[in-house]
Amino acid sequence: MNQPPDHELLRGLANFRYALRRFLRFSEKEARSAGVTPQQHQLLLGIAGFSERGVATISQLAEFLQERNNSVVGLVERAASSGLVRRRSSTVDQRQVLVSLTPRGRGILLRLSRLHREEVGRVRAVIVSSAEALETRNATGQTTAPTPRCAVSPQPRRRRTS
Repeated sequence: MNQPPDHELLRGLANFRYALRRFLRFSEKEARSAGVTPQQHQLLLGIAGFSERGVATISQLAEFLQERNNSVVGLVERAASSGLVRRRSSTVDQRQVLVSLTPRGRGILLRLSRLHREEVGRVRAVIVSSAEALETRNATGQTTAPTPRCAVSPQPRRRRTS
């Protein structure tokens, strides 16, 4: 039976999404087992890994988490109440809140990160092969793939106007 030309595209996307969902499900389960919510785990990871200094602003965390600033403020407040993060005002701009990990938050993050490294190794082959199936051929016949955005240099978020 002859498959339609888009079959490989759809199959690649389906396998890619499936691998991502399995990884995310694993991550959510492990975060809860460690005593934090999946959102708190992502917050800890954003503070430690998305910023170069181990200190992040609310805006940087909102970009990393792909959430609105006011949602991140609430998440940071709950994480601070749980002893996972520390908040302080910037010495340069008192309006800016800087968030860093507490020793407890760092310990939980390191334990989760070790588990995640093992899981990444398991799902890597599926994700890579699925991504390769999604590559397209340009006019010269060369295979190209979209260039990934660098997570370290976030794009400024656009503010919604009401």
